Order: sequence, then structure tokens, then C-alpha cells
Amino acid sequence: MGMLKFGTGGWRAFIGEDFTKENVMIMTQALANIVVADGKQKEGVVIGFDRRFLSDKASKWCAEVLAGNGIKVYYMKRISPTPLTMFAVKMLNTYFGVEITASHNPADYNGMKIFAGQQVAAGRRFTKEMQEDTDKISPAEIKSFDFDEAIGDGIIEHFDCINEYIDKILEMIDVKSIREGHLKILLDPMFGVSRTALQTVLVTARCDLDIINDRHDTLFGGKLPAPTSKTLKRLSELVVDGEYDIGIGTDGDADRLGIIDEKGGFIHPNNILTILYYYLLKYKGWKGAAVKNICTTSMLNRVAEYFGEDCHEVPVGFKNVSIKMKECDALIGGESSGGLTIRGHIDGKDGIFAGSILVELIAVAKKPLTELLQEIYDLVGKLYPWEDDFKFSKEKKDELQDLLFVQKKLPDFGKAIKEISYLDGVKVFFEDGGWLVCRFSGTENLLRMSDEMNSPEDAKEAFDIMKKFLGI
Repeated sequence: MGMLKFGTGGWRAFIGEDFTKENVMIMTQALANIVVADGKQKEGVVIGFDRRFLSDKASKWCAEVLAGNGIKVYYMKRISPTPLTMFAVKMLNTYFGVEITASHNPADYNGMKIFAGQQVAAGRRFTKEMQEDTDKISPAEIKSFDFDEAIGDGIIEHFDCINEYIDKILEMIDVKSIREGHLKILLDPMFGVSRTALQTVLVTARCDLDIINDRHDTLFGGKLPAPTSKTLKRLSELVVDGEYDIGIGTDGDADRLGIIDEKGGFIHPNNILTILYYYLLKYKGWKGAAVKNICTTSMLNRVAEYFGEDCHEVPVGFKNVSIKMKECDALIGGESSGGLTIRGHIDGKDGIFAGSILVELIAVAKKPLTELLQEIYDLVGKLYPWEDDFKFSKEKKDELQDLLFVQKKLPDFGKAIKEISYLDGVKVFFEDGGWLVCRFSGTENLLRMSDEMNSPEDAKEAFDIMKKFLGI
């Protein structure tokens, strides 16, 4: 085939162009080949799906191919947030899990998130194997078993663990403190799949909860289902008008979140991670390291150092965060795009759980988010981020890759460089504590660039120097 690009955590494509029945089945056959090669057919695979167009149908195409290869399938009987599907993988101890979703991509995209269960430690080899196998598979090689017949034979089994998932979150949060906090919460599922679980958790904790944008709309209200400062503007306005304690927005499949503080300000995901880590260490008295990817804030490093803990850095891709968390028994792991998890929960991102912990944080600390963030700045200082993506031709991408990774050239930033890392892309660490990273998308002619400095002016200046050097 050669046209299907499997990224760090799955595959996403334009509906009707690359996201077709044939290609879904080819991608699933590649997964089935790995399961069969490892002899794990009986351990099986969980399949879940979100509210996107074709998600329900594609989930059955996927199930039919797995069943055709003799692989046990646990098919989620309800529309499922990605964290719920991942919870099912952990609960059943299956070999893999699949969620049919394009996460926060535009409405005309769909895809497959594939995550490891028993073989999470093998995650680093998985992406390469999936891509190599997908490139070789022809439609004639696909094995398939009719969905209804497979249900009758028991190789596909309907499964639902929403109650267990919700109970686990309630077990991990301080429900008593939240009840005593009498908090007023505004939730924006962004027409996605977080409502049932998050509403149940927050209402059980006696929060005064209101919800917007919760109907089933495969067009996501005409907006990108990603919780950003732009897409959560209405949530921001309503939080201020309604005097809410917090506004919570979750992306299309509910594995990431965006937060609006009590003043209507958007809290950057980097700051969400920092606040949560600080809260767990100081207010709950927990211990443990933090794990982040290369593009995520060094504020985590500062908080870790203040409390005598470590902060580990890994390549982009949440599976890398999960693997490192297991290796060092880390307390928290996350990334700058709004995904995180905490020790004892699932091995992947969960916007529902993260939102629940943030509500607990406000109740226990008895402080609004803005005050808690200032408390952190007073202790360890403040860093300022700058980030953007750049699209260009394949020829330009090849030119830049040669410049950065073959010739290994960099501009003169006018400040002392402490270290240069090529762990994932190129990351420049400066002596003053700032950093800048450039990395290419694995599936597009796209350069992602971000930095973090001691002042907004320094952040923009370093960014502009790099842009000029690259000619973008």
C-alpha cells in the first residue's frame, strides 16, 4: 500500500479519501498480524468508538477483521471515551485496545487509536511494525468474519465497564472534600463523549453542574473539537457570567482537556500539569517523579526539584510517557497538548479523570486556580512559552531535515547553550534555563516548533531567530 501513515499512537485520515472501509480493514489486519505472531489471540483486543461520522461502522469493520484472524474481541456496547476503552483494556488485561476516533482533528477526519495492554513495554517497537506491515498488506490478504455471526460464535463479545470506570475515579478522588466545597462547575464536552462519565462523577460529589454543547453533532458545532483558548471562548464567557469556580472542556474523545479559571482565563495545558503535580506533592503529600515529553514545560522540573523529586523527559507520543512512568513508578505524566495521567489510573491520557482531580484541587486547597498558580510562581519562578506549526513542501522538509539533522546546524541565539539533544527532533537547552525544540510530524510536511524562556520577549526572540534561520 504505502499510503497509510501510522503515527506515534495511531492513524488519522480524511473520510472518503484515505479513511475508507478497505483501509480500516488493512490497518486492522496489520494489528492482527502482530497479535497472531505473538500468540495472543485468546488475550484479545478491546474495541471502542466515539461519536464521529462512521465511527460505529468502522468499529465493526475492525472487529470483523480481528475475529477473522481468530482473535477474541471485547466490543464496547456504548459510545466510549478513549479513556473508558483504555480502562477496559486494563480491566480485562487484553493485549491491545482500539478506539475509532480522530480525537481533536476536524469533523471530516476519522481514524484509529491503538494502544498496548499487556505489551505496553514493547510500545517503542510497535509503531515501526505496524507501518511496515501496513505497507505490505493487500486487500486480498484481509481475513474477515461477519460481525453478527462472530457474536453468535462468541469470538466477539459485547462489553461495558462504565460503572467500574466511574467507581475507580470516585475511589481516587476526595469526594468528601468536594462535597464540602459546594463548587459550581461548567462542562463543555465539545459535542464529544465525556458527558456521561464526568457528569456522574461531579454530581455524585454534589457539585452544582451545568453543561453546554452536549448533543450528538458529528460536525462538532462547526468548530475543531480541541479545547484551546479559541474554541473555548464561549465557555470562558459563560464561566464569568455565571460565576462558576471552573470551566472544563474536553476534546472529541475525552482524553484531553482545557481549563477556564474563575476569571474566564484559559489555563495552558503546561500550567494544568504544573498545578496538578504541585497539588499532589504539597496538599496530598504524595511522592514520585514527573514524566513529560520534550515539548512540555520545564516548570515541572522546577516543582520536582523543589520537592526533591525527579523529572524525566521522553520523545513525543504518550506511550513513551506511559512506559517511562512504569519504569520509575512516576506520580504524574503528561504533555503540553492537554493529556495526562496519574499513578494508579490507566496507562494513557484521561481528560475525565484529570477534570475530576482539578475539581478536588480547588475544594481541598480552598483557593481558586489563579491563586494556586501564583503560589507556584512565588516558589519556583515563571517560564513563558511560544509555539507554532509550519507547513511546507516535501522538498523544503527534506532541505530542513538535512540542515538540522545531517549537518546539525543551528543559528546564533545570542546566549550560551548548555546542551543540544536529538532525542526527538532537536532541542536546544540554554544556560539560563530556557529551551527551544523543533521536530517534524511523522505523517505530514509539518514542522512543530516551541520554546520556553524567562520572559515573553526572550521566548519570541529565540523563536524568530530560529524561523529566520530555517527560512520559514
